[in-house]
Amino acid sequence: MTDKLGPLERIDGRWVLGDARRPDGTWVEVCAQGLHQHERDTEGLLVPWSRIMLGMRVTLGGKYPRRGNGFGLTNAVPGPWKGRGHGYLHMTVRHPYEDATLRFALHPGLYSPTEVVLLEQLLTHAVREKQLPRLADPDELARMVAYLAPLRPRTSKTYDRAVAEAFSLSAGSQG
Repeated sequence: MTDKLGPLERIDGRWVLGDARRPDGTWVEVCAQGLHQHERDTEGLLVPWSRIMLGMRVTLGGKYPRRGNGFGLTNAVPGPWKGRGHGYLHMTVRHPYEDATLRFALHPGLYSPTEVVLLEQLLTHAVREKQLPRLADPDELARMVAYLAPLRPRTSKTYDRAVAEAFSLSAGSQG
């Protein structure tokens, strides 16, 4: 069973976005209350599940990429820039309505574009289907990640189908 899907990984039973092992890094923890961004020398920022609406978007290397799916050059090419910089989780929140961006440190290795898109689709599906709290269950998220990580969908329709299947299979294995 894999414990990694792009920048999402399981560390000591917790699911985090980004390199949580880096002493000076930032990461986003998936917890029971919502998404908690951790930063050095701060209490961090908690975005409760109830505030998250619409979809989520993951960008790497550039906070606001000019085009494409948000794969910045710092994490797309091998060399000295690999694993430098940050990734960002973009979302729209309510009460008040605003755009929110949670930052996380990139891992030293490269992320597969397929895994990043699957992660983005997983998060967006959870928002759209009002299933975000299911992501807070570490074992259920582990089952979804284990199902999705080896897949290599080719079209947006197959990405959507794979994520829907991951949610249904995970729900079916609980009962």
